[in-house]
Amino acid sequence: MQITNTILMIRPVAFRMNEQTAVNNYFQETLEITNAEINKKAQQEFDTFVEVLRSHGVEVIVIEDTKEPDTPDSIFPNNWVSFHATGTVAVYPMFAKNRRLERREEIFEVLEQHDFRIDDILDYTSAEEEGLFLEGTGSILKDRVHQKAYCALSERADEELFIEFCEDFDCFPVLFTANQTVEGERKPIYHTNVMMAMAETFAVICLDSIDDKKERKNVVEHLKKDGKQVIPITEAQMHAFAGNMLQVIGANDQRLMVMSTQAYNSLRQDQIDAITEYCKIVHSPLDTIETCGGGSARCMMAEVFLPRND
Repeated sequence: MQITNTILMIRPVAFRMNEQTAVNNYFQETLEITNAEINKKAQQEFDTFVEVLRSHGVEVIVIEDTKEPDTPDSIFPNNWVSFHATGTVAVYPMFAKNRRLERREEIFEVLEQHDFRIDDILDYTSAEEEGLFLEGTGSILKDRVHQKAYCALSERADEELFIEFCEDFDCFPVLFTANQTVEGERKPIYHTNVMMAMAETFAVICLDSIDDKKERKNVVEHLKKDGKQVIPITEAQMHAFAGNMLQVIGANDQRLMVMSTQAYNSLRQDQIDAITEYCKIVHSPLDTIETCGGGSARCMMAEVFLPRND
C-alpha cells in the first residue's frame, strides 16, 4: 500500500524560526512579530489543517508538544520517525541538535493505545556521533509498491546511511542531487520532499532542480517504468511548497492530495487538472508555518502504516 488514511501530527507549543536549521534550509524566513505571536498563528493554522483533514475522513492522531525541552520544529515529526506496515518503527539521525530532542518514546505508546502494533524499532541515531544524518521521509521518498526509495543527497541525507536504510527495508535506491538558487549560487535542497511528492499513480517533481542531466533522466525513467505520470513543477512553484504535498486516503476510500493553500495557488490549471484526474485536492493555509519553519503540509504529517491489533 502506497498511502494511508492515518496521520500522526504534533501540535506545537513553542513554534518559531529554528536558528539551528536555517543554516541550510533556504526556505526559512524571519517574521517581524514576537515568537509568542508566531506560535499562536502556527497553532491556528495547525488546528484548521487538522479540521480540514478530519472533515475529509482522514484519521488524524494529534499529540500536544511539551514546553520542555525546547523543540521549535516539533510540528514536523516526519523527519525523526517513520511507521511501517511490517510493524517496524524507524528513528532517524537529525542535523540540528535541538531537533534531536523531538524524539519521544511516549508517542509510540499513544499509537499502541490506538491499537497499532509495534514489533521492532530500527534506530539510526548513533550516526549523529559521526556527523551523518538521514531525516526520515523528508530525505527518503518511498515507492512502497515498487520497493524503491528516492533520495536527494544533502547535509541532511547521507548516501551510506540511505543505502543502509534501503538494505534494511529491501528498497532499490534512486540517488540524485537537487539544487536551488540561493543568492545566485546553486546549493543543495535540504529535503527531498520539498522538490518531489510520490503518489500512487503519479509523481509531482521539480525536475529543474536536478542539474545533472543523467541523474534527471534516471529519475524520470524509474518513475515512468513504474507507471507514474510525471507532473513537473517549476523552481518558483517549489519555493511555494508545491513539491511538499502528500497523498492520503479519506472517507469512502477517496484519494486526496494534501497541500498548503500557497502551494495550490502556485499551480497552473494544467497541473491541477493532471492531479485531479487521479484524486481530489485538499488545501489549507499554512503561511506562518511555511515562512518560519521552511516546511509545509507534507512535513507536518507522519504517515502511520503500522498494522492494527486483531
